[in-house]
Amino acid sequence: MSRLNAALEGNLERFMAEELADLEVAVTKGMHNAAETLKNELRADVVQAGLGRRLSNSWRLNRYPGSGHSLGAAATVSTKAPHLIDAFENGVTIRSSNGLWLAIPTESAPKFGTGRKPLTPSNFPEFRFGKLRFVYRPSGVSLLVVDGLRQSTGKRGGYAQARSKRARETGYGTVTVPMFFLVRQVRLKKRLRVRQIADGKSRELVAAIDREIRFSDQKGHR
Repeated sequence: MSRLNAALEGNLERFMAEELADLEVAVTKGMHNAAETLKNELRADVVQAGLGRRLSNSWRLNRYPGSGHSLGAAATVSTKAPHLIDAFENGVTIRSSNGLWLAIPTESAPKFGTGRKPLTPSNFPEFRFGKLRFVYRPSGVSLLVVDGLRQSTGKRGGYAQARSKRARETGYGTVTVPMFFLVRQVRLKKRLRVRQIADGKSRELVAAIDREIRFSDQKGHR
């Protein structure tokens, strides 16, 4: 005997209310599960592109309703770093916003500028390393360098200003260290698949809801 026949012989109003409640659960679970999968795949895409966990975790999921179930259930997956995601999704050309050169720190440069801010030529800690000097190279990448440094022998490595008077006056035992590469522009390659992943999950949404409805029907027949 079908569920509908059973309902007609019993309480139809109650049957319809139960069917509606089951449908609300199915739609909500299907929507939210699909959105959770989308968020996880977008995060994995960032990690696989070598862009790190911090940018990966910028993808966030918001669900509606926050609790309970609804036929109008919805979800949004968005990033807290849209400009970075867009740059690596589409591939963009980056130019300096306030001059001719775009300064890229070298591996020898300190990790942070003064005040623990992201390193730039304007906040380079010259009090610690010395003054930056511009080196123009017409056939290659120009540089900002610091003269008169010694390589540190400690565990952290890196460079420090020479302390002896002889080294400072003659340059004996010191080296010139590039701190920034200077380029006119940088072209970021496309490294993310945001639209491809989102489009795939959109096509799968109906199937996800349908699976929840079928699961609900199976439970109702038990």
